[in-house]
Amino acid sequence: MKHTRSLALLAGATALVTPRAIAGTVRADTSDPKAMIAALQNAFEEFKKSHDEKLKAKADVVLDEKVQRIDAAVGNFQAAIDEMNAKIAASGLGDSVIGDLPADPEYVKAFKAHMRKGDVQAAMTKGSDPDGGYLAPVEWDRTITGKLKQVSPIRANARVIQITSAGFKKLFTDRAVGSGWVGETAARPATSTPQIGQLDFPLGEIYANPAISQQLLDDAAIDLEQWLADEVDTEFARQEGIAFLSGDGVNKPHGILTYVTGAANAARHPWGAIKTVNSGAAAALTSDGIINLIYDLPSEFRANAKLYTSRGAQAAMRKLKDGQNNYLWQPSFAAGQPATLAGEQIVEIPDMPAVGAGAVSALYGDMDATYLVVDRIGIRVLRDPFTNKPFVHFYTTKRVGGGVYNPEPMRALVVAA
Repeated sequence: MKHTRSLALLAGATALVTPRAIAGTVRADTSDPKAMIAALQNAFEEFKKSHDEKLKAKADVVLDEKVQRIDAAVGNFQAAIDEMNAKIAASGLGDSVIGDLPADPEYVKAFKAHMRKGDVQAAMTKGSDPDGGYLAPVEWDRTITGKLKQVSPIRANARVIQITSAGFKKLFTDRAVGSGWVGETAARPATSTPQIGQLDFPLGEIYANPAISQQLLDDAAIDLEQWLADEVDTEFARQEGIAFLSGDGVNKPHGILTYVTGAANAARHPWGAIKTVNSGAAAALTSDGIINLIYDLPSEFRANAKLYTSRGAQAAMRKLKDGQNNYLWQPSFAAGQPATLAGEQIVEIPDMPAVGAGAVSALYGDMDATYLVVDRIGIRVLRDPFTNKPFVHFYTTKRVGGGVYNPEPMRALVVAA
């Protein structure tokens, strides 16, 4: 019973992102996960059909609008199913849901006291506590729902190390040792010697210093300290994710996009910059550009390679076809199985640039072999009830660095002809 109830509630939670209708034909029952998956399949089929019609027809504003609506709906269905799978996995399929709340001790106490008085009158209403209002207490949700904060998954895919000192440096060699073939008695002149380079991964510090009054901490029905710690942790994850992607290195990590050819840190690494591949069009993506991007990466790095891009760029990728008229993008229906493009896993990076002339709209490669995250200590919290009485400050800090460890296992897709 709990299993069925959890599925229904979690599926219902996706209703905000699920369209009521797609082009007037495809609808989804958000209380049924199977219906959601079927709706995604139907929506994608409808998208392919409408997009094919658009490609064959002349300019048609109505048809263009229809394709755009269905395209957005496919993305919403995919996001809804991904969210549903994540919530089901996190729920354990047997735990209590938010609606299973314990009784409020305050109301129980008041109810018992009222019943012991024996003064229940014949005319009872819930509008007056003595006349029966205690019998109809208002329940409230003892959890707090937060506004969406999109957190980059770069840390989850990159290499992460813990250090115990003030910084981290790494030595690199170009392996340029020389050699040659010689005869038995020929001279053996000196050959070239490998060069060694050093790369520094400086640490940046991120902080938060929220305050809560002591009385609110004492009296709140919710554990505000734990709630605030979770909020700060999420905010730190959001901020560092932005820095891992595009940070300028000033009191923060060096972002991976800054190492791309032509960017600010293109010459920072001893082995050079992250190589680029053009999309094949001045302001759009093309199937040939995607294929070129994938096959430009050396085969030694393909085993753990993924495509890192934004959700908006995925909408453009969804319209691409191969030489046999098959769509490159394929949806995902199962937890842990992401959508694919030309058979490659897609990882959504919220802050990746949108498709536009000159933009780096996708990265493809092995992030674990490319980017290094350096943690020092982790999150540290100083509880300060003295500086600003009667408020308690929670001074929270985290020292973290980041930079490209090796540019070779990554390629960048630049929107250019």
